[in-house]
Amino acid sequence: MDFETVMQELESLGKERLKKMYMGNGAQEPLFGVATGAMKPMAKIIKKNQPLAEQLYATGNYDAMYFAGVIADPMIMTEEDFERWIDGAYFYMLSDYVVAVTLAETAIAQAVADKWIASGDELKMSAGWSCYCWLLGNRKDNEFNASKLAGMLELAEKTIHDSPERTKSSMNNFIYTVAISYVPLHDKAVETAKAVGPVEIKREKKKNSILLASENIQKEIDRGKLGFKRKYVRC
Repeated sequence: MDFETVMQELESLGKERLKKMYMGNGAQEPLFGVATGAMKPMAKIIKKNQPLAEQLYATGNYDAMYFAGVIADPMIMTEEDFERWIDGAYFYMLSDYVVAVTLAETAIAQAVADKWIASGDELKMSAGWSCYCWLLGNRKDNEFNASKLAGMLELAEKTIHDSPERTKSSMNNFIYTVAISYVPLHDKAVETAKAVGPVEIKREKKKNSILLASENIQKEIDRGKLGFKRKYVRC
């Protein structure tokens, strides 16, 4: 399937209801409003195709950019490619669920995520913390440095309440993910969650929301999910 065919197919799959929902979360025109599940038949035909992924990502069309992440070949993407992708990611559904997810399948994931966390840029920081969440939920515990992750928990505890809104959300998710998916630091992550307490996320035109990692951690423990790892990062 070539670029034009994919764009036509995406347009035909668009739903006005989903378009409105995506725009309510920060998506901007152009977009069609395609359900992610509706992309799977095309993804099965195309498999991985980095040149096509690059063409789609460059459109600025949210659905095309999302699908680019589905068919991307992370193993041939360079740090420069990821920098270009994060620069094009204009809201969190792209930074955290397209760029961070794709980065999490690479060998350079932690190094790039570390730079983004230190960048001071809201969506880069959010993508960096999110990338660690995807990594921790998929890779074996021995692929991580426990003292480095412990330092990240301490950084989250000290800075979360003063961080930009989207970054707060990803940091909160990081604390939760360490507690559930990285058993060596479970106790420390639980203590961090308690110390952090409720995290208020301010939203434009919407009611503020309160995140409470400690409650969510307890719910997952009650469900027997301690040590949870998913088989694949990308669905």
